[in-house]
Amino acid sequence: MPWPVYLALKQLFPSGRRVPFFTLISVLGVGLGVALMLVTMSIMGGFGHQIKKMIIDTQGEVQVKARVLLDQPAAAQVEKVLAAAPSVAAYAPYASGMIMIEYQGRPGFPAIQGFNYEQMKKVVPLERYLISGSLDNLDDDSVILSSLLASSLGVRVGDVVSIYSPLALERARQNELLLPRDVLVAGIFHVGHQQLDSSTVLCSLRLMQDLYGLEQRVHGYNVRLRPGTDEYEAAALLNGRLPPDTRALTWFEANADFQAVLAFERNMIFFLLTFIVVVAAFSITSSLLVTVVRKTREIGLLGAMGGRARHIAASFCVQGLFIGLAGTALGLAGGFTLLYFRDNIVGFIARMTMGPDAFAKFYQFSSLPANTTPKDVAIIIIFSILASTIAGLIPAWRAAKLKPVEALRSE
Repeated sequence: MPWPVYLALKQLFPSGRRVPFFTLISVLGVGLGVALMLVTMSIMGGFGHQIKKMIIDTQGEVQVKARVLLDQPAAAQVEKVLAAAPSVAAYAPYASGMIMIEYQGRPGFPAIQGFNYEQMKKVVPLERYLISGSLDNLDDDSVILSSLLASSLGVRVGDVVSIYSPLALERARQNELLLPRDVLVAGIFHVGHQQLDSSTVLCSLRLMQDLYGLEQRVHGYNVRLRPGTDEYEAAALLNGRLPPDTRALTWFEANADFQAVLAFERNMIFFLLTFIVVVAAFSITSSLLVTVVRKTREIGLLGAMGGRARHIAASFCVQGLFIGLAGTALGLAGGFTLLYFRDNIVGFIARMTMGPDAFAKFYQFSSLPANTTPKDVAIIIIFSILASTIAGLIPAWRAAKLKPVEALRSE
């Protein structure tokens, strides 16, 4: 064993003491930062993974959108391209917009999407999210409401609601009166996404076209890809074949604004949590500087015996490296343990505060999703070890600058 490494280990673990206070506190500081970063990144990644799954389940991996409405000839051309694409498993046309919905004097202003159920069920597994009613009852005179929207309106399956569309305003400018469309509530669905569950209405494509006066035109197509297909490559291939003013967007591109906010929050939280490791690194620096001052004569003796400055400096860098390795290992063990018992922790917090049911109602989850990627783990490991090693550079430089004669004179 090289003597700088041996000296570093002797300073970290002096004879007669199994776990010195300085070493324990330094390792715990790094471990705490690593554990918090791992848990936070995994939970944020879990939310992102869950949201991705919800978006794909409700829209498909790819959406084909037109700059303007697709009439029958343009829609037929798009369907020809989609049918010929080997990566496409299924596709379904849709039309979407905004409406006002009213039930017994209670208004709501949700988004509405119309689709052909026979085609859409091959693309989107809507029946998986249906909590009451049946999709088989969906026709041109019925709708399906999201759970929070139905709750805010006080609507149940079998009730009749009134729909007002922007077409009524356009007819009013022409001095025409367009009465609201009364439709039956055929079902209620719950996805688990706050935005979708609070303001979404699903209906038949024919009903949506009537509400907006679209005739036979549609806004685009939801596309389901074959398993194992890369959505970005599939979208690029489709864009090379689709007609002008029509573009294929991946699920990420179609929801770019929301995904950008989620990524920004994730990166900001990681940035803030890195300061825990930075503070731990400063504590390592200060402790090693104290060691340099206390061991001044010993350092001078090493220099007088022929020890080179770089070897003396290396002994302090090795201390920082060892603390980083031990703290990182401890933090990873603690972080994965917290992730394993995360649902138990959430349940305990819920029982101690407002109760599990109220907790799930207001915060929209009773169990925390988690998704840990090798990339995130690698970034955390590299950062914590580098920070701890760099923390030993200043004491190492201070020790290396000591001249043997002056160091031996020190009291």
